[in-house]
Amino acid sequence: VQLQASGGGLVQAGGSLRLSCAASGRTFSNYVMGWFRRAPGKEREIVASISRSGGKAYFGNFVEGRFTISRDNSNIVVYLQMNSLKPEDTAVYYCAARDFGTFENGYWGQGTQVTVSS
Repeated sequence: VQLQASGGGLVQAGGSLRLSCAASGRTFSNYVMGWFRRAPGKEREIVASISRSGGKAYFGNFVEGRFTISRDNSNIVVYLQMNSLKPEDTAVYYCAARDFGTFENGYWGQGTQVTVSS
């Protein structure tokens, strides 16, 4: 499956962004989808993931209720709505897909830069 992330940009602290990840190639609903991020000098970390049906979601501890993840299996896209952004949210955000394995062994998009100014 091919993944194309978009929606990143520069935003002031407290602002919002919505990231989108468009998928193509295989049956989208077969995949658990996730968003990850990597900040400069830090390890990659999971931001959120969503089940195949969209009924269950998981968030990294740092999210603290600020982000939501959703998916549209008809239009084969997954979204990450980010509110109350903080400067420490600055990172490259990646979408990923996995079937029954791990995200590390799954499919990855190219990343979109999110910069939050103070």
